[in-house]
Amino acid sequence: MTPQRLASFVLLSLAIGAGTLADAPDTKPPLMLGGYRVLAVDFHTHSSTWSDGALTPWGLVLEAERQGLDAFAITGHNQVSDAEVGRWFSRLVGGPTVIVGEEILAEGRYHMIAAGTATRVGFRQSAASAIDEIHRQGGVAIAAHPFPDYWPAYDAAAMQRLDGAEICHPGVFAFDYGQEDLEEFAARGNVAAIGSSDFHGLGPMGLCRTYVFAADATDRAILAAVRAHRTVVFGNGGQVYGDPALIRYADALKDRAPSPQSRGGALDWFSRVCGLAGLAGIVAFGRRR
Repeated sequence: MTPQRLASFVLLSLAIGAGTLADAPDTKPPLMLGGYRVLAVDFHTHSSTWSDGALTPWGLVLEAERQGLDAFAITGHNQVSDAEVGRWFSRLVGGPTVIVGEEILAEGRYHMIAAGTATRVGFRQSAASAIDEIHRQGGVAIAAHPFPDYWPAYDAAAMQRLDGAEICHPGVFAFDYGQEDLEEFAARGNVAAIGSSDFHGLGPMGLCRTYVFAADATDRAILAAVRAHRTVVFGNGGQVYGDPALIRYADALKDRAPSPQSRGGALDWFSRVCGLAGLAGIVAFGRRR
């Protein structure tokens, strides 16, 4: 083997090693505060099977574990099949709690997360009626990225029934006015503060997450905590939202809050550069005799 090809294989080995280290799960011991188990939860994610995400349902399970999430909802567009597959796989491998749900796309009028439902909720109905159906199935209704275009659909009847609203969403980092819009929507009703990543494959899963103060780590306990508004969320600029009685624990939660740069950023890039260089070397020098 020539020195050039040997160097290429060394680079590939370094890429594999760095990538493996970067993918190590962000595991932390269980956190108990105020008599509750505090869980990091992402209520809004998409997979590639019947939705438009980049990862399979089982890929979402592995990524959620990597990002230190205790639980997450798989919310395919107008279907729950993705979530059922993800829940089965996570139970098989002992992964995070998977909450079955969907994102209801109501023909441009509103987007709503149904978390904890068993069957698809019809999208050709008012927001208030959709919430009633979610409740009949034992789930919770969360307004998804409620920016001003969706406000008209959430009339007084819908706001009275709504369980939660996303107060932190990747959109708040993209637009200067995004955080103010979500704050204004949440002020219209008595809703639980929710942080969700709306993960499709770009950006970290769980970047916006909800700290849920639950009796245990089951989906039933998580949904009960949302109904009781026992949530804390960090928004843009470190602003804290949620139950005033629980916000006092914010300092204890900051150590668990993710950063876009904190999860294997340097290792990821090192792995990519070494991998590309190694492959290029094998192709280039492999042709030479």
